[in-house]
Amino acid sequence: MKSNDDRRVSLKAGVFAASLAGLSLIGAPIAAERREALPPPPANGPAADYPMVLGAPFTVDGKTYTPADTLNIDQVGYATSGTEGGGGISLAHRTLPLPSYVEVTSLKTGRTILARVERRGPMTGSALVELSPGAAAQLGVASPREPVRVRRVNPPEAERALLRAGQTAPARMDTPMSLVGVLLRKLDPALVPPPVPLGPAAPAEAAPVVAGPVVPGPGKPDPVVKPAPVVKPAPAKAPAAPAAVKPEPTPKAPAAKPVAAPAGAHSGPYAVQVGTFSNAANAARAARQVGGTVSPAGKFHRVRIGGFASPAAARAALAKARAAGYTDARIQRAD
Repeated sequence: MKSNDDRRVSLKAGVFAASLAGLSLIGAPIAAERREALPPPPANGPAADYPMVLGAPFTVDGKTYTPADTLNIDQVGYATSGTEGGGGISLAHRTLPLPSYVEVTSLKTGRTILARVERRGPMTGSALVELSPGAAAQLGVASPREPVRVRRVNPPEAERALLRAGQTAPARMDTPMSLVGVLLRKLDPALVPPPVPLGPAAPAEAAPVVAGPVVPGPGKPDPVVKPAPVVKPAPAKAPAAPAAVKPEPTPKAPAAKPVAAPAGAHSGPYAVQVGTFSNAANAARAARQVGGTVSPAGKFHRVRIGGFASPAAARAALAKARAAGYTDARIQRAD
């Protein structure tokens, strides 16, 4: 049987234990509350872009937009400049995931930048995107509504980290203006500037007229040339065939017996040169085919038809020779 002293010791121990238990129960909610109040540690690396947020459909000016994780987004529209985002290179878009990354091209200059999609918007108007002040400055936007191209891209982690930190990604290559013109036409054909005229057509140039019978000589300036008045040109005349060049004298070779000219042959200054042959028999055969004559030309044998009073008169004979297979036939002045 316990004495009174033992009972007092046991009672004090129980009270002490109960006090400790009560303190434990009271301290647990306080510690939990402190843990919840602490901000979560910041995400680093690719994890900072996840999870991506889409959100529910919403309506702007009577039109409903449904956010979606679409990869091949390539749009043309207008960009406005907002106040959100500060100096960071970011923008607001109505349907792209938050965050995601796009290349934005000015359809005025071809300049292209990389930007991070961080907000929903614009929440009024028909603009495609709303640029942060930093993005508008980098793109060189100088108007309230800048025609742009927005294309979703998947940049490397190093460039993502720069944009997450509010810095600028390396500059993109400017878009060629030929492609900018195609994109502008797709957005609004009225935005495409008209072609630059090459200037009025110059009048037909007349032949220069030399003022006076001035003949330049040693130490004398060139004659002064005055443009002649523009006059209606006279009908062009058929160019005269170049005179045949006589071959240099060569040792005479046995010539073929000339073929007599056909009856009714002309004796004018123009003839049809059918061909020149090294074989006399071939020359004689060609002359019979076209009704021509053979004449010696050094060690060769020349076949001709003619002569005729003018090139026009010789054209029928030229056509006959070419129809016979002598496609190199031409009109010449007879020797």
